Amino acid sequence: MDFAFTEDQESLRAIARQILETEVTQNRLKEVEGGQQWFDERTWQQLAQANLLGLTVPLAHGGSGLGMVEACLLLEQIGRTVAPVPVLPALVGALALATFGSDDQQGSILPKVATGELVLALALAEPDGVDPSEPTTVATRAGRGWRVDGAKTQVSAAHLAGLVLVTARSEDGPVACLLDPTADGVEMIRQVAAGGEPVFDLRLSGALAEGALEGPEIAGWLVDRALIGLCAIEVGVADRAVEMTAEYSSNRVQFDRPLGSFQAVQQRAADAFIDVLAMRWTMWNAVWRLDEGLPASEDVAVAKFWAADGGHRVVSAAQHLHGGIGVDLAYPLHRYFFWSKQIEVALGSATRQLVRLGRAQADAAGGA
Repeated sequence: MDFAFTEDQESLRAIARQILETEVTQNRLKEVEGGQQWFDERTWQQLAQANLLGLTVPLAHGGSGLGMVEACLLLEQIGRTVAPVPVLPALVGALALATFGSDDQQGSILPKVATGELVLALALAEPDGVDPSEPTTVATRAGRGWRVDGAKTQVSAAHLAGLVLVTARSEDGPVACLLDPTADGVEMIRQVAAGGEPVFDLRLSGALAEGALEGPEIAGWLVDRALIGLCAIEVGVADRAVEMTAEYSSNRVQFDRPLGSFQAVQQRAADAFIDVLAMRWTMWNAVWRLDEGLPASEDVAVAKFWAADGGHRVVSAAQHLHGGIGVDLAYPLHRYFFWSKQIEVALGSATRQLVRLGRAQADAAGGA
C-alpha cells in the first residue's frame, strides 16, 4: 500500500508553508497579539489569494472541491506557525455547506468563504455538555427560518464571523443553524483563552436563523471533522516544538558540552519525537477514513486522545529542556505551549475521549 501524498497534495503543503512562514513572523505575531481582534488579516488575504481558504469549497463556487486530507495538510502548517487566522472553521464549515447545504445556501455563502470575504465560526461545545455531538441547544422552526435557544461556549472567531454554524436539536433531529452573530437574541460574552486569543460564550434567547443544515448525522459529522482539524493543528504545534527544542539543545552549551549530548536530554527529546509520530499516524488514519466515508468516530477519538495526551507531554518536555528561556514571553516557545494546552481540552480532553471509546466498546459488546 502507498501511504504517500500525491504530487498535488505535496505542492499544496509547500505553498501553505511558504506563505505562512513568510507572513507569520515573530514581529507580526507580536503586532497581532497587541491588538483586540487577534486576527492576521494580511495572512488571511494571502491564503485567500492562493485559494487555500477555498480548499473544501466546490469547484462550481470558486473553490478546489477537495476534502479533509487537503484541509489537514493546511491546518498542520497553521499549527507549525501558530498563525492567528480562523482557517479551521472556514474549511470545516465550507465542507458542511457543500455536503448538507441547499443550492441557494451554497451559492450565497461559499463563494464568499473562498475569497475570504466571509468568516465562518463553529459553535459546537456547550457549557454543561459532555458530548458535543449531542447538543442540548434547541432549534424550533419559525416560518422559513429557525428560532434558537440555548448556550454555546469557547467559540473562536465569533467576533470576526459573518455566519456561525450552531449545532442544535430539533423535533426532526439535529441541525446546524446558520446564525448571524449580530442578530437579535444573540449575546456574545468575550473571554480570553490561555494564549490570549478571544473566545466567546453565545447565549441564545430566541435568536432567529434564516436557515439550517439538516441531517440525522450533522452534529456528529461536524464534531468529528472539527476534532480531527484540531488534531492536525496540534501535530503542527508539537512537531515545531520538537524542532525548536532540538535546535536549542544542539546549540546551548553546558559544562563545555552541547546540552543535547547529555543522555537524559536525548531520551526526553526522543520520547517527544515518538509522541509526535503517534499523533501524526492516528490523525492521518482518521482523516483517511473520514474522506473515504468509512466509520471513523472511534478513530477520531483515538486521534484526539493522542493529540491531547501526547501533545501535553511534548510541549511540557520542550519547556523543560529549554530551561528558563522556555517560559520567557520574548521567546516564541510559549505560544506553542499555550496553543497546545487550549487544543488539549477543546471539544473533549484525553479523558473524555477514553470515556467515549469505552462507551462505544461497551455498546458493541452489549449488542454482540
